[in-house]
Amino acid sequence: MKNLAVILSGGTGMRFGGEKPKQFAKLAGRAVIEYTVDSFENAADIDEIIIVSQHDYIDDTWELVKKNRWIKVSKVVHGGRERFDSTWSALQALEGYDSQCRILFHDAVRPLVSEAIIKKCVTALKSFDAVDVVIPSADTLVEVRDDGCIANIPNRASMRRGQTPQAFRLGSIRQAYEKAFELGKFTFTCDCGVLRNMLPETRVVTVDGEENNIKITHPLDLFIAEKLLQEKSDFTLNRTRLDFLHGKHMVIFGGGSGIGLEMMKIATLSGAKVHIASRSCNDVDITDLEGVTRYLQKVATEHGEIDYVINTAGILIKKPLDTLTQHEVMTLINVNYLGAVNVAIAAKSALRRSGGMLLNFTSSSYTRGRAFYALYSSAKAAVVNLTQALAEEWIEDNVRVNCINPERTATPMRVRNFGTEPADSLLSAREVAMKSLEILGADRTGIILDIRKDRQAGQG
Repeated sequence: MKNLAVILSGGTGMRFGGEKPKQFAKLAGRAVIEYTVDSFENAADIDEIIIVSQHDYIDDTWELVKKNRWIKVSKVVHGGRERFDSTWSALQALEGYDSQCRILFHDAVRPLVSEAIIKKCVTALKSFDAVDVVIPSADTLVEVRDDGCIANIPNRASMRRGQTPQAFRLGSIRQAYEKAFELGKFTFTCDCGVLRNMLPETRVVTVDGEENNIKITHPLDLFIAEKLLQEKSDFTLNRTRLDFLHGKHMVIFGGGSGIGLEMMKIATLSGAKVHIASRSCNDVDITDLEGVTRYLQKVATEHGEIDYVINTAGILIKKPLDTLTQHEVMTLINVNYLGAVNVAIAAKSALRRSGGMLLNFTSSSYTRGRAFYALYSSAKAAVVNLTQALAEEWIEDNVRVNCINPERTATPMRVRNFGTEPADSLLSAREVAMKSLEILGADRTGIILDIRKDRQAGQG
């Protein structure tokens, strides 16, 4: 008697509007469905996984299975036009399985399902034949008639919002679907709805879901999911987590002061071989692509592989845009954006050989342009976009690309522009350096990691 997971990936994602179905949209460098399947692959309570896919994406799904080495995935079967058809297809593929098997149906576009939710479902099936995952409704729910007028406002205290997985004893859900076919009833919003209508005597117990278990429906949901992924990442301020740096080679552009200098100090103490590149240290100018390329080639020739390339270089001139000289305008653009482009271009070949990481830095102003440093803010927004794009471009080359977004940090550049500020209102350069080094050990790509003053150390 097995615990089975069925990943329903047959949807077309019409509301999402992408070229591919939303389950194949990129989330931090990977397809949404990869995170979903990972959750069940890594769940101790799941024995086997079946993926239901659109016909045109069967081969793509098998490619993901091979790439991720998912050993629990036993079948990729054809889905149908509606959810009902996809579940029925999965049930047909389970012909011959014990009727007491526990089966969890989960939307492929809920990539952040936790192992705790999966465990709750499996445990509840020991006492019930059907389980639904739900969360409280923070909003008042309104029932509306066809004419658009309110028909009913139910008591919010008893209302819940449904999520997935929805879990069943195989025999019960199969019986419900067979009866629906006999009666010609195919219009249901979920599998629990099929069972409730066809087998009303069967009780469906609920277990608590999580707010983070969101469904990717609109493009904005991808942005939210990326931030939630970042929160989920376990980058704790723990020196032992930097053991992976021992013997590694990293190049830090802009490492002569501030965060870059602190990264050099910590990484060196952790056994890394750190190479600093800056105009003040060795006359390496990131606005000069040929110079950046020569420097990286020199490091690679003399020391072997380059595992990490980090760009902390930046310049801030706080002035109204129309008071900047043309030289200042070009300096701000060239250092803050063109420099990041140059470093990326020059670093790719070395990082492809080592399977390494490019780490960029943005600013908390990237989400909204700030008065008096418009070019700095907009260039940092461009660096974020560059990071996300390269994460997708380079994933097949096994190169990870991530970005650090620190809040206000006590650095020489900040002091020059803002003067002396209360120390307790700023992050220290060392705090940011430690967090930034820790992400080098992650297998994630396309992550924009926020480091905020209001967080306790140890939270992602």
